[in-house]
Amino acid sequence: MEIKGSIGIDIGSTTFKVIVLDSTKRIVYSKIMPTETVIVKQVNDLFSKELLEFKREEYRIIATGYGKEIIKIADRRFTEITCHLRGIFEEFRRSCTIVDIGGQDSKVIKCNQNGELVDFIMNDKCSAGTGRFLENIALRFNINISELGEIARNANIAQPISSTCTVFAESEIISLLSQGIRADEILKGLHLSLVKRIKSMVKSIGLEPPLILSGGVSLNPAIRELLGRELGVEPLVSVHPQFTAAYGAALLGLKKGN
Repeated sequence: MEIKGSIGIDIGSTTFKVIVLDSTKRIVYSKIMPTETVIVKQVNDLFSKELLEFKREEYRIIATGYGKEIIKIADRRFTEITCHLRGIFEEFRRSCTIVDIGGQDSKVIKCNQNGELVDFIMNDKCSAGTGRFLENIALRFNINISELGEIARNANIAQPISSTCTVFAESEIISLLSQGIRADEILKGLHLSLVKRIKSMVKSIGLEPPLILSGGVSLNPAIRELLGRELGVEPLVSVHPQFTAAYGAALLGLKKGN
């Protein structure tokens, strides 16, 4: 039977993303939702309730993300590195450096003009350079995560944060607040701390302009502004940054031989 399209699934630590492409690479379905505790049930519910029209024998299923092995019905599984690169290259069609700040890890990926992987570096050992770090900070300040970046961006100065560990950073926050330091200045300092971690990762493999951001954290205006300032370039953002890996997975499903 002729393949009509592909379903890309990216199961991250905090969000579950799905994209369906038809044979012309047109997006015909997309959804993002919180990753549930019982991922197998979440996957089964998705296919039995929302993806019924995309018949199993007509659409390839490609999985990525930390939960990719759980998707037993997947035809293929690819790493997040491969899928982010494929998704970004489809959009920009040039050599570049990709920064993806995910919920539990951060990745810097460099590709050439043919969309081939040149080098990459990944931080999955410490949450201080990830979206989880920002989520914890938002909870500490009782601020909606969507508002965090704008508050930090508008602060006049960035309060230096010496701690590079999330746990110690939270202790430092309490100390700074007790000294009367403004919350927005602390937030800007925390954003800058995260950005400096990403900067060191970029520097370690070399920056190949343009710098392109993917992942949900790329929607944070303070991260974009501070990272651009630190690296001396104006970051570009994918048109669908939260779906980049799922998009790349679906594209790989359309490729003959995959």
